[in-house]
Amino acid sequence: MKKKILWALVLIAIGIQFVPVDRSNPPIEGEIAAPPEVAQILERSCYDCHSHEVRWPWYGYVAPVSWLVAYDVEEAREHLNFSRWDQYEKEEQLELVEEIWEEVEDHEMPLDIYLWLHRDAVLSEVDRQTLRGWSTTFER
Repeated sequence: MKKKILWALVLIAIGIQFVPVDRSNPPIEGEIAAPPEVAQILERSCYDCHSHEVRWPWYGYVAPVSWLVAYDVEEAREHLNFSRWDQYEKEEQLELVEEIWEEVEDHEMPLDIYLWLHRDAVLSEVDRQTLRGWSTTFER
């Protein structure tokens, strides 16, 4: 009986790998115009979820984790997408920049679960201060 259950689990694990997952990176429509030091921080720590320049990790190809990764990227892009920055109205851009700083200030972004495997995305104190300065001077 245990062998049958084990084989069933193996077959299910194999079968779920064939469930399609959207890992596309659509064309960039208009990037954020930020100073180079800010752009570098955003690209390193934010773009893997909030842009069309996602570097899909190896575990993003293994179900069921791939489903969660694809869902998180979709949700993140809906909330803020640096690859569509030009599509936002000026007022919305201001609100998003303020929100970016609030999330960073409260250590809510990048997400801890993401940082476990992406240590290069950790924001240093210098990174935080750079983002803070940018957020307070963003084209008001």
